[in-house]
Amino acid sequence: MRSEYDIVEAATVWRHQLHRHPELGFQEDSTARLVADALTDIGIEVTVGVGGTGVVGSLRSGRSSRAIGLRADMDAIGIQEQGTPPYRSERPEVFHGCGHDGHTAMLLGAAHRLAAELDFDGVVHFIFQPCEEAGHGAQAMIDDGLFDRFTMDAVYGLHNMPGIPAGEFAVTPGPMMAFEHVFEIVVRGRGGHASMPDRTVDATVVGAEIVIALQSIVARSMSPLDAGVVSVTEFETDGARNVIASTSTIRGDCRGFTDETGRLIERRMRELVAGIGAAHGAECSLYYSREFIVLSNTERETEAAVAAARAVVGDDRVDDGAAPVPASEDFARLLVVKPGCYALIGNGVDDPVHGGTLHNPHYDFNDEILATGIDYWVELVAQQLSRKRSEGL
Repeated sequence: MRSEYDIVEAATVWRHQLHRHPELGFQEDSTARLVADALTDIGIEVTVGVGGTGVVGSLRSGRSSRAIGLRADMDAIGIQEQGTPPYRSERPEVFHGCGHDGHTAMLLGAAHRLAAELDFDGVVHFIFQPCEEAGHGAQAMIDDGLFDRFTMDAVYGLHNMPGIPAGEFAVTPGPMMAFEHVFEIVVRGRGGHASMPDRTVDATVVGAEIVIALQSIVARSMSPLDAGVVSVTEFETDGARNVIASTSTIRGDCRGFTDETGRLIERRMRELVAGIGAAHGAECSLYYSREFIVLSNTERETEAAVAAARAVVGDDRVDDGAAPVPASEDFARLLVVKPGCYALIGNGVDDPVHGGTLHNPHYDFNDEILATGIDYWVELVAQQLSRKRSEGL
């Protein structure tokens, strides 16, 4: 039987192995094998291939039918790592720039602790989800019967966050993470010689006017009390040095914390694109897609997460009224079906590697928080599936 120290050491080894061999969404084959083997080794019932490459481990103790799910994400992101840790990614243009290697290692460590101690009464389902980054893995697991095949009363998630002191927790009931909607606008004008603009419908000029107008959605169409973001991230044309463009393409994304905000952004975007195109005699089309939904924590489960975090790190290291985060998270799809809570654990502040931002090429998960994350999961299970609660004491 491993000691707590040995489990943290094992989690560190798993984390470095996963970091060295990252895999993109729905390609997490070797990651899923590592997870399944690590769970099987300690006698946990394992189901593979859930929602593609997802893995679910189920651990039972006592007689209670109460059950909770603990979720970690497994996929990496498609950028080149520029940091130089000894376990640096060996796969070009793929690396764990969001810390999912650490999330997986923490949940595996918790599974080992819980299997060794069995100090709870009920069922814990360890959910290892694929394809979080693209926002498709949670729904794939749901569609594959996640909550039908593995009965659970609530589901919990945990994500590291640079900018929060290492090992501290941040969470809030209600909206915790934003929706993400993506858009693509195509402007079709009439190109021509750069010396004869009067004979053209310049797709660059029309596109530029649309880009500026999009900024008025938040500035002039939304209440100052609401939060929203409209970001243009790409602008492409088929023009050249002496060729006025016939076509321009504008891409970007939108964020917010309510469905009403999303509907307002889409409506105003369609009106602006159509109006500006018509004013210039250009044909404009808009593709608008709701990729991520708002992640909203339920009250009771947030209280449970706060209680577990405080038991592990103390009251003064838990922010239970944290400001919502404008990034998006696929865990939100699980919360449509089940009550639950998604919490943040600090990755560090001063160190630029741990305290910079997620999704940057120099980022790395902070191994110092592995033990804290494991303790949090174990404490959450101990509180939510305690023997005293089962006996009604």
